Amino acid sequence: MSRLENIFQKKKKPVLNVYFTAGYPSLDSTLTVMEALAKNGVEIIELGMPYSDPLADGPTIQESSNKAINNGMTITKLFSQIEHCRKNSHLQETGIVLMGYMNPILQYGFERFCADAANAGIDGLILPDLPAFEFENSYGAIIKKYGLNFIFLVTPETTEERVRKLDNLSSGFLYAVSASATTGGDTDFDKVNGYLRRLASYQLNNPVMVGFGIKDRQSFEAVTQYSHGAIIGSAYIKILSEAADIDEATTLFISGIRPKL
Repeated sequence: MSRLENIFQKKKKPVLNVYFTAGYPSLDSTLTVMEALAKNGVEIIELGMPYSDPLADGPTIQESSNKAINNGMTITKLFSQIEHCRKNSHLQETGIVLMGYMNPILQYGFERFCADAANAGIDGLILPDLPAFEFENSYGAIIKKYGLNFIFLVTPETTEERVRKLDNLSSGFLYAVSASATTGGDTDFDKVNGYLRRLASYQLNNPVMVGFGIKDRQSFEAVTQYSHGAIIGSAYIKILSEAADIDEATTLFISGIRPKL
């Protein structure tokens, strides 16, 4: 059983996944932020690999990505930073997922990337621009070879047939995008909950995590009525951008989303 699967099996409350951009707000912030999140009970950390042309990210995450690139963050440096993360007592059981785009990974070398990710203690990958066809025929076998989970995204417009296909290809969890938009926008949660109820009725193989537009306790509790948990990104990036003390700011932010477990 993978670490991600174990998290969902053991969960007592809806799972909280928090995204942040590696190398932001400063180049050496990555492990500091990860430890702060894990100390405050965040079960899954989604590490964004900065990229200059992200297709799913709204302005807040794009800005953090640009800053991280200017700080000197690269895939090589990221692996170097997190290589010993599992030795940190707070991070031993935390799920760690890399979210990014294919272009820099292909430049790095796809199999080399998967091998180095696994060696660094990464649990899974989210690559929004890797098509299901390419996953099935080229890349999925490499991902599985190194014991990594792979998470596909679905939207409110995704047909039931397509949802089931992507669910069958995914492992760890299925990422339910709350709306067909970029990250950080406003969300109509009445509409979202109809969509999530529909997904729940399919009795999918994987837990469903909801992302895009989740920013506070109200939105977190709204979407987790009909899902296994939620993903917060842009709202936390904004907190990091203003934080004088990352640990203190993270504690305050997470306590406002969900009481510490």
